Amino acid sequence: MAVHNQTSEIKDVLGPLPYRLALAGGWIDQPFVSKLNPTPPGSMVVVGVEPEFWFMERAGICIGTRNIALKLWKGKMPQRDPEQLVQELYETENRGKAEPSGSQDMIGLVYPGVNRLDYDFTHKGGIFPRHIESNRDPEVARWLGDVMHLLPVNQRPDGYNPLETKNLDPEWIRRLGQSGKDCYDAILGRDLAALGESLNECMRCWEAILPGRSIHRTIGIDLPGLLRYYQSRYPGAMYSGCGGGYLYIVSPEPVPGAFHVKVRV
Repeated sequence: MAVHNQTSEIKDVLGPLPYRLALAGGWIDQPFVSKLNPTPPGSMVVVGVEPEFWFMERAGICIGTRNIALKLWKGKMPQRDPEQLVQELYETENRGKAEPSGSQDMIGLVYPGVNRLDYDFTHKGGIFPRHIESNRDPEVARWLGDVMHLLPVNQRPDGYNPLETKNLDPEWIRRLGQSGKDCYDAILGRDLAALGESLNECMRCWEAILPGRSIHRTIGIDLPGLLRYYQSRYPGAMYSGCGGGYLYIVSPEPVPGAFHVKVRV
């Protein structure tokens, strides 16, 4: 009979670094988007969450960035200036990349709590936010963890590229950046309906600007249809990543098949 070493904490297996959820406003952190925003800054929301279980690898939860951080920082978050850590991680991950990942990935890992990232193309070329507004109130974190449900849907398939079609209309980009502001305000105000609507609005913007996020020849699931089903039955829903990932569903009641996360404060 095989004998397995016993571990006392799931973090012994996963590593102690947090994960991150990206909520409304995502893609405004990309300079090719923010440079067309007629009313900067545009905002998005990232939330640090505790590593309590394994997440799907290709699902918009920032696993790639987290793996790089685990190696770079030898498994522990350094006790240094968070802005410096974000820049260090960004440079490490994106060195030599033609299509660099956005800095929201790194910020979501480094900054605890609920964070609004305000991007303006005139500030550092839109690579890093002009301002970060953070909230680490345990009551806010607990409320968000209670009403946010994650439903596993689909990992990003091989050969998939969400950027094949770009409809970068400035008005839709303005609305995208506004959805992030609305999302942050809704979380701090613990307004369930407003939070749900901010997620729905973000999905409308994504479908207009980057339709390949949900409809692509490599995706065999009716992602738009699934989204509409949950949006029609709950206050709001959005996908975590390109090609699906998880559905984030806002609801005061349990959602069949979904689970909660613990916001890191």
